[in-house]
Amino acid sequence: MIKTKPFISCSSSQNNNVKVIINGAAKEIGRAAVIAVTKARGMELAGAVDSNLVGQDIGQVCDMEEPLEIPIINDLTMVLGSISQSKATGVVIDFTDPSTVYDNVKQATAFGMNSIVYVPRIKQETVMALSMLCEKATTGCLVAPTLSIGSILLQQAAISASFHFNNVEIVESRANPLDFPTQDAVQIANNLSNLGQLYNRDDISTDIPARGQVLGEDGVRVHSLVLPGLPSSTSVYFSRPGEVYTLKHDITDVQCLMPGLILAIRKVVRLKNLVYGLEKFL
Repeated sequence: MIKTKPFISCSSSQNNNVKVIINGAAKEIGRAAVIAVTKARGMELAGAVDSNLVGQDIGQVCDMEEPLEIPIINDLTMVLGSISQSKATGVVIDFTDPSTVYDNVKQATAFGMNSIVYVPRIKQETVMALSMLCEKATTGCLVAPTLSIGSILLQQAAISASFHFNNVEIVESRANPLDFPTQDAVQIANNLSNLGQLYNRDDISTDIPARGQVLGEDGVRVHSLVLPGLPSSTSVYFSRPGEVYTLKHDITDVQCLMPGLILAIRKVVRLKNLVYGLEKFL
């Protein structure tokens, strides 16, 4: 473990900037976040934490024109301590793993910093534990199943369409095998199932595996495709006799998540509790 003090700018023009710590900075999404934060107004990168590429300058890891003089450190507590001494507003972005999320947010809370959690497959019991932690500490945290604004807009459009169609199925595709159905598909199915509608009445009892997986008790089926070269895509098909209404959202690059992340940083600093879902800020 390298005990290098993270770089913190103390110039007067940056005193009011939100100090952002990225936990999981060496990952693809972490590197994208580093670039997005350094370009965003009113915030600055104050720490890069990861167990990979320890000691390397995060700016060079991100192929930026100039080094940021911020080494990657495998010690979140050390970075939090350095930021807390500056008495600046700080936000920790967690891109790590479901098994470490609770401890990471607990550490951030202990230093008076709010958190953004974007960790796939986080369990609901972990979210509940985080909610109780944040409420007790009156500290803000956003748990975001997705940071894609396009994905959220698709979910909202699907809710609106569900009141006008009695048949709906979800088809998703990914290039690599993951836990299926994905969080996006589950979220859409849950949203539709909570509206009191009953879909696909003529087919709801079909148990043929090729017909896809039924989520919930309202007949929403999900089909998952895994083929190399496919974009990350989610489509929702609504229909009634003589009409098909299709909603589709594709993700081709992790850069599309950055506008949602920057929005989350600006909003989470005002929270005093846990909020689930970026859509609460739109």
